Amino acid sequence: MAGTAGQGERVGAAPCCAVLLRVQEDLHKLKDQVKNISLKGNVRAEGIGNLETATERTEPGLRKHAENYLSAVSREVLTISAAGNEEIRSKQPPGWGLPRGASENQLVLPPVPAEPMTAQACSKAALRLSPGSQKQLEMDVKIMLDPENINKKAVLKQQGYETRLPRITKRKPAPTNSQKGVKGHTTSQLWVLPASPRVDSPLPLLEQDMKKDILSLTERRLIPPAAKITFQTPPVVFKAAPLHEFHRQHKKSAVGEVSSKVERVSTEPSAFPSSKEASGGSSSKGNTAPLLPSSSLDSTRKSKPAHAYPAQQLHCELQAAQTQDPSPDCDIAVYHGTIDQTAPGFLAFKQRYCLSWGSVVHFLEHTEKLLKDYAVPLATISCQKLVEAASDFVLNENPTKSDILSVIKNRSTVEKILNRPGQRYKGQGGPEMAAVKIQATWRRHQARRAYVRLRQQQWASGVIAISWLLRSHMARVKKSLKESRQRHLENFYIRAKHLAANWNRIRTSRRTIIHIPSLGYSQCIRERTPDLALQQNLQLGRLCDILDANVDVIYICPLHLSEELLQYYNKLLGLQAAVRSGNPEDMSDLQDRFRILTPEAINSFPRHHMCLATQLKYSPKTIQRIKILIQSRDAYIIGGVPHKDDLAVADMLNVPILGSVPEVAHLYSTKSGSKRIFASACVPTPPGESDIYSHEQLIGALSQLVVDNMEVRRWLFKMNDEYGGNGTAFCDIILHLECYHWVLKERQKHSPETWSKKWAHEPALVKISQELPGLLAQHVQPVNEKRFPTWEKFLQTFLSQGGVIEAFPLSENVTNLTVDMLIEPTGEIKVVSSGDQLHADGPLRSSGTTIPQRSVDPAVLNSLCLKIGEACKSKGVLGYFSVDFVTFIHPQTMEQQVWATDLDLCYSDQLALTQLTLYVSDGNLDCCSGLSEVPLGSRKLKSQGTQHKETKMPSPGSSRCAVASSQLRHSSLSVIYYSVLLQMCKAHGIGFDLQENQGTVFILYDDQKRYRLGMITIGEDLQGVLMTFARNLFIIHQEISAPNMQGETNFKMAIQDIEAILGVTAENKLKWEEEHPSKADALKE
Repeated sequence: MAGTAGQGERVGAAPCCAVLLRVQEDLHKLKDQVKNISLKGNVRAEGIGNLETATERTEPGLRKHAENYLSAVSREVLTISAAGNEEIRSKQPPGWGLPRGASENQLVLPPVPAEPMTAQACSKAALRLSPGSQKQLEMDVKIMLDPENINKKAVLKQQGYETRLPRITKRKPAPTNSQKGVKGHTTSQLWVLPASPRVDSPLPLLEQDMKKDILSLTERRLIPPAAKITFQTPPVVFKAAPLHEFHRQHKKSAVGEVSSKVERVSTEPSAFPSSKEASGGSSSKGNTAPLLPSSSLDSTRKSKPAHAYPAQQLHCELQAAQTQDPSPDCDIAVYHGTIDQTAPGFLAFKQRYCLSWGSVVHFLEHTEKLLKDYAVPLATISCQKLVEAASDFVLNENPTKSDILSVIKNRSTVEKILNRPGQRYKGQGGPEMAAVKIQATWRRHQARRAYVRLRQQQWASGVIAISWLLRSHMARVKKSLKESRQRHLENFYIRAKHLAANWNRIRTSRRTIIHIPSLGYSQCIRERTPDLALQQNLQLGRLCDILDANVDVIYICPLHLSEELLQYYNKLLGLQAAVRSGNPEDMSDLQDRFRILTPEAINSFPRHHMCLATQLKYSPKTIQRIKILIQSRDAYIIGGVPHKDDLAVADMLNVPILGSVPEVAHLYSTKSGSKRIFASACVPTPPGESDIYSHEQLIGALSQLVVDNMEVRRWLFKMNDEYGGNGTAFCDIILHLECYHWVLKERQKHSPETWSKKWAHEPALVKISQELPGLLAQHVQPVNEKRFPTWEKFLQTFLSQGGVIEAFPLSENVTNLTVDMLIEPTGEIKVVSSGDQLHADGPLRSSGTTIPQRSVDPAVLNSLCLKIGEACKSKGVLGYFSVDFVTFIHPQTMEQQVWATDLDLCYSDQLALTQLTLYVSDGNLDCCSGLSEVPLGSRKLKSQGTQHKETKMPSPGSSRCAVASSQLRHSSLSVIYYSVLLQMCKAHGIGFDLQENQGTVFILYDDQKRYRLGMITIGEDLQGVLMTFARNLFIIHQEISAPNMQGETNFKMAIQDIEAILGVTAENKLKWEEEHPSKADALKE
């Protein structure tokens, strides 16, 4: 292979030499012709023509062989530029003369530009040489192109050359590098030999030439290997390195025994050359030596420093460096961020990877800068990883920190140093970077603070703007609502006057009543009411207003009723004709007399807890349907608990409301408001205090009441806005008051006149007020314990709403009764219903009623009711309202006491149950006499006349009484359907007898949950009706409950209350018979 390579070189060199000689001869002849022609005067035209002819003849061959020659020498394909290139043609060729002051034996190689030399440039350079010089240059070129030729060696010896050319029999092939292709310069600049070197002395090289890659010249055979080369300044100056005493043990590195702490040699600092300088082969001085393989490192350590090398020794070093193949696993040591670029190992690495040296230098520059910036004392770079990493980057791309760390062998140590806080400020430009960092941090802090302040201001301005917009919008909405409500109120008064003026005509003519059983309580009360829709649907007895033939009913239902339930009420209301005739076949269809409408918005607001009037307001389809049904008819609305949206619905329908203004109704429906009504009516009320809004007021008022009423055992606390006993609590204060006996003694010390004065009560008030807070916290019992488990929660709600304190009756046998009244638009006051209360959920919560009431003399009760009615009328109350009374026998006077306790300005559940009772039984209730009578059926009268022709005809009427409840609950009812329940009751004989006008009627509210039930039992005497009612509850409970699953129900408590009533009734009957024996005997006969 070596021989083949040598022959190739000779084949390419011989034609090149012949061409060069031919060019020289032609140029020499051309010069003589130009001189001769210039003498004749025709210099310009003929000289130019001959010159062009010679150029055209020599240019193709010269370009071709020069390209082959230069490609073989530089190992790179180069192209000689065209002869017509004006830019290159204008450049002057370098001078080949000896420098001034130099000896004749010294030959100076001038620097040659990086651009390739054209044939024209070579021709111009040849014109400057003399014929002898050209001859000598030709011989020198031949010798250098083929130094192994024996003839050339003989010529050199004859001309006085002292250089001995060795005989080379076998040439070592150039090493083949398997490297990746990269962008950028691939090799350094090639040098051109001088035209006429001196042959009588060795070729001298100055310091400028020494810096331009002598190894590259030797490798390319531009300088013969046996040539003697002298340097004005030696390329390597050795200096004895000081050895310091090590104070601690050092670990061995991967490439050799290198101290972890290195004393830096004070030399001139250097940096990597730029890409152009690197391509030119120039290098800079360094102050540290890169790590070499162990063999090179040992040889370097054994070498002795010298100020100058002789030519033979330099030749050996260069030859060794030329023939040595650097290991690809070599490492480069970087001390304090600096690489020694003059070290042999680094130069060998550079020579091996000369083709990709541009990218390697670019990568090393950034590596060196990073290590200097962070003051890394030692870093070992893997050459193989370096080349692989550098090949992936273009010169205009900068490697990242992670890329640089990937080529470092001691990466973990270097990475720890780089990540050390403040390490950047210990390296190159550390103080400047610290100052920059401080300034940047301070500026960032200032900017951040300004930005945060700006954002806060923007946020604040946004909040203010949004708040203002919302406030403005809310103000507009409130203003609009206020105006609309004021308009609704004005229209309400206008329509109320029209209703009052035409009431006598309307109540006797064809009319439509719109029933809206809405519970318009405050929002907080509606939210706490379980199953608000079901509570609003407990007054289905309003449908029975169709008992008047001139009345049609539109019932607004808060629930969707199934078809089964609608058919049930259609049959129930159709019983009227069958009841009158006593024939079940005479049932009529009254579907055209009543309508049950459900607003479409009942499911649109599931979490807003809206009352029925509000839902109807937002149901335009239902409103439109009502308008069609009441078209060209007199109509009015009967609501429930008044609400502002009742006025809105009335305004939409343009119909009057038979009721009070919502503000008036809410004011006097509260516990404190009812006390004011009773006080203005001058009716007896229990001892108490109203309008309690603070804890001090509560303790002071209760202490005074206890002192004034020492005989009262139990005291009640009632919230203003609650209903159904939910906001009621009680406490037996006398049983738990420790100072009670002391107060009695104090009372006995004073006469009744003295004790009535306030100063006598001061000691007792002090003692009682000290004990009451703790006593109330321990012994108060709320009625609704689920909602108010402790006294603290009850007291908080009590003081927020306000409330009253009143005494519980002194007797153990207490009867509560309710009277329903009507103030007509004309001002007439009527009592429309009355009944004694049933207590299935406790003594303070009403669950049902017995109709009519039998506990108080009707005359006494009517007088009290009329007084209260007049007081309500004077306050602007209109429509239906109910009054609650309590009656008992005073233990001291043994007289019956009747106290007015509560007032509800709305349509009550008892009135709805009374309407259904009278409708089913075809009866009539006379509240003045307290009697409920039903007419005898025609079939019964006929049968009695046939059987007792000789006897006197009975009276046309018979008394009736009823027990009704709308608050019956049983959790097991939800597991069976209503049809199954009715069949089961029919099997047990629970039903209504059309001929006798007595029996049981059920009220079904909801066919989805089905845990609530209403029931009415009608009979001739109260005791029998109570027993039948209790028996029905017992049978239903037994049928729907399993022995081990009784369910949650109030059936048992209702039965117990009925049994207590029956015991009291029997006891009262015996006492009455003992007091009036003659009347008792007459009744028995």
